[in-house]
Amino acid sequence: MSGSVESKAREEICTVGASLYARGYTVGSAGNISARLDDGWLITPTDACLGRLDPADISKVDSGGNWVAGAKPSKTLSVHRRVYARNPEVNGVVHTHSTHLVALTLAGVWRPDDVLPPITPYYVMKVGHIPLIPYHRPGDDRVAERVEALAAQVRGVLVERLGPIVWESSVSRAAWALEELEETAKLWLSSQPKPAPLDETQLDELRETFNARW
Repeated sequence: MSGSVESKAREEICTVGASLYARGYTVGSAGNISARLDDGWLITPTDACLGRLDPADISKVDSGGNWVAGAKPSKTLSVHRRVYARNPEVNGVVHTHSTHLVALTLAGVWRPDDVLPPITPYYVMKVGHIPLIPYHRPGDDRVAERVEALAAQVRGVLVERLGPIVWESSVSRAAWALEELEETAKLWLSSQPKPAPLDETQLDELRETFNARW
């Protein structure tokens, strides 16, 4: 049974990676995806193109973080492991360098604790609060430490100049939330004048009706 679960997780990572790549949410060899297993995690290999993943090449690490199978794991493994350690409900993490979200960090986010205002109901329902993490070089453990401190409070973060890291109950759900986040950034950056956020009455309605976390 565990082998079947792992095989399905490998296939899901490849399917999600190909979908994100085909639609321009990631380019080149940027980004990474991971999934929780009973005996460790799967994560895309370092410098892998998410559009051309091979299930057999997906890296596997054990519960101690040791590389046990597949190609060499992504250098962001520490970030992923800390998310899983802090939130037992998380089974998938997706990181991309999505264009509009990186552009948002260059242009200036709405607020450091909320990179985008609540301008659409689905952003509020599917994403929620996304804080900004200041820039550190790729693989710097200071990013992992900041993510760990936030992992149980939010569904994701936006790393300055590097892009979003989003986690959810599955790899697919993490990707869907990331897509909603990226499209909201696109709306916000392209809107002139800037739209007003949903007001408190409207937010309360989303909280009460859909259990939105805002």
